[in-house]
Amino acid sequence: MRLFVFLIFLLLISAACMPQGCPPACAGANLSGQDLRQYNFAGADLSGADLSGADLSGSLDKSVDFVEANLEGANLSNANLTGADLSGAILHNADLRGAKLNGVLFTNTVIDESTQIDGKWRTVWQLINSGGQGQNLQNIDLHGANLWGVDLKNADLSGAVLTWANLNSANLAGANLTNAKLNWADIRNANLDSANLQNSELRWTDVRYANLRNANFEQADARGAWFSGTQTEGAIFEKAQLNAAILPDGSRQW
Repeated sequence: MRLFVFLIFLLLISAACMPQGCPPACAGANLSGQDLRQYNFAGADLSGADLSGADLSGSLDKSVDFVEANLEGANLSNANLTGADLSGAILHNADLRGAKLNGVLFTNTVIDESTQIDGKWRTVWQLINSGGQGQNLQNIDLHGANLWGVDLKNADLSGAVLTWANLNSANLAGANLTNAKLNWADIRNANLDSANLQNSELRWTDVRYANLRNANFEQADARGAWFSGTQTEGAIFEKAQLNAAILPDGSRQW
């Protein structure tokens, strides 16, 4: 009986530490050092919150807003951070091992050697914040990465896995994307001027309003791709598969 009363007491203390309305309205809240695993933060606003040393391991839900939050020393291992915005967040000594990071925005996120994060996502962070111009990124796995606006001019991405990646507004001018997998990727408004996409896969890829001038799509598999509004002067589509694709003029290829 005493143990039961003690547990109830602990729960009441924990609840009392949470600001009114949090979650989901937790912007600027002081949640430092708290065990937050039992709370539902789906779609929560944690922007500017102090989460240093907090335990969110194995919890959370997608699309949480962590803009400029302090996550120093926080435990986010195995957490579901899909689509979260970590722009400007501080991640010194944070543990993100095994976390789901598809679609996460890492712009100006503070990560250093003390941050425990899987190598793939450290690379994504580096590309977002430092660019990958001219880099050798052959066969790299960037599946599901949020690379919005990234500069990959003249990069070697041959054989890269970019399925479901967000490359909206990215600079891929002159990039080598031969044999790359871009199925279901978002390449809207991207610059692919003179890029080489021979033998690449772009099935059901959204390429609307991209600059495809002088790009080489020879033998590419672009079935179901959406090319509306693209600039295709000088582009090569010889032997490309365009079944069910929507062409630049809005017509569908059959």
